[in-house]
Amino acid sequence: MPYLPPFIAPSRHSDPRTALTEVRAIYSQQIEHLRGAMQRFVAGEALPGHVRACYPFVRIHTDTVARQIELENSGLSYGFVANAGRFETTLTRPDLYGNYYLEQFRLLRQNHGVELEVGTSTQPIPVHFSFAENDHIEGTLSPERRVLLRDTFDLPDLGAMDDGIANGTWEARPGEAQPLALFTAARVDYSLHRLRHYTGTAPDWFQNFVLFTNYQFYIDEFVRLGHEEMANPNSDYIAFVEPGNVVTRRTGLPAEAGDSLGAVPPRLPQMPAYHLMRANHGGITMVNIGVGPANAKTITDHIAVLRPHAWMMLGHCAGLRNSQQLGDYVLAHAYVREDHVLDEELPLWVPIPALAEIQLALEKAVADVTQCKGADLKRIMRTGTVASTDNRNWELLPGNQPQRRFSQSRAVALDMESATIAANGFRFRVPYGTLLCVSDKPLHGEIKLPGMANQFYRERVDQHLRIGMRAIEILRSEGSQRLHSRKLRSFDEVAFQ
Repeated sequence: MPYLPPFIAPSRHSDPRTALTEVRAIYSQQIEHLRGAMQRFVAGEALPGHVRACYPFVRIHTDTVARQIELENSGLSYGFVANAGRFETTLTRPDLYGNYYLEQFRLLRQNHGVELEVGTSTQPIPVHFSFAENDHIEGTLSPERRVLLRDTFDLPDLGAMDDGIANGTWEARPGEAQPLALFTAARVDYSLHRLRHYTGTAPDWFQNFVLFTNYQFYIDEFVRLGHEEMANPNSDYIAFVEPGNVVTRRTGLPAEAGDSLGAVPPRLPQMPAYHLMRANHGGITMVNIGVGPANAKTITDHIAVLRPHAWMMLGHCAGLRNSQQLGDYVLAHAYVREDHVLDEELPLWVPIPALAEIQLALEKAVADVTQCKGADLKRIMRTGTVASTDNRNWELLPGNQPQRRFSQSRAVALDMESATIAANGFRFRVPYGTLLCVSDKPLHGEIKLPGMANQFYRERVDQHLRIGMRAIEILRSEGSQRLHSRKLRSFDEVAFQ
């Protein structure tokens, strides 16, 4: 028989703030029930049944479709449902997502004028997702008690956390509500835990603008700039966070609760993340994803649940045109997807469009940082197709087959990550962009030699990183409402951003 906390009945709200308060109350009650039961279990107590706690939900009922002309005039690409009916989603971590949820609730009220129904769902919270950030009591379990864990608590159910909604393949069963969000609460919790593992930092630190790179040189420069900002008492940035949740506050700002818990890890995680923080998560997160499309897909699968305003790839590429010079920039406006890691989720016949807001910001950032204009700007930055491959040694394939395909596609550059990041941005409705730097020209005999590569990195990394950061400044100044594009909406899009 399930061992449950006291039931909290559904309630209706016309005020988004009271709806959020109820979400917080339900989530807190359910999590405390799980944590208390886990502490008793670790202590060796016999519990009165199978321990279960469930996520809160939010639900709306609409009788009419929101007036499309009003939505188009507002410029919003989210905040409304496409059809009349019943829509709902489970919710998690209101401490992390409180402001996000409040905005989604506000827009639903504004665009549909309906009440928000909040209650306790039937979707169990896996016990693994109930632990606090620095809570590791499960590590003290004996082997015998570990065996009993599965029988006593709910464990992650992969069937409740797939990406069918985001992929556009989810279909409601008869009588089932339509989704309000791309991700269920369990899917969100799963990714939050994966982010800790892969990046070495808590998801709470992630900012709304994300830069990806495939070279540690960029991270080294970002760390230097981050500490430089922290030494400036007039900086708009308030903290810099490194792997191990090591927090450096800006000069003049006091330490906050939890800062002292950070510690430099004995070794870097697989894809370390660094966070240059502003108020309301408006700063910059930078992640070294390493080499290859598998890493690029993995990290974007998980960062997507944080609903960032944009992510961009800054990395090195092979220049495919003889007219290019080492150190030239490539602004991707199309992608050849030979990375293969998303073929099942996003068929190759789906086009990945360039997003004007990102393209213009990157082009302006290159001009601002390099002080080049007009023809001079075109000489150092080429806009064109970027091909991404999963074969690092594509040059060695017989018969020049890759070269022929790249020529037919009009590709001007080749890497292993950009198409994956753009495609997952398209799939998860996260605005995306790519600015690469030519580091070699294998088709023309210009390969990186050790000394030449080191000199190239020293000369270009600082400028390239500053361009990416400048592009984020431009996007931030224009506002997130303009950034989220209706190009990324499907026919029956969910309401949550």
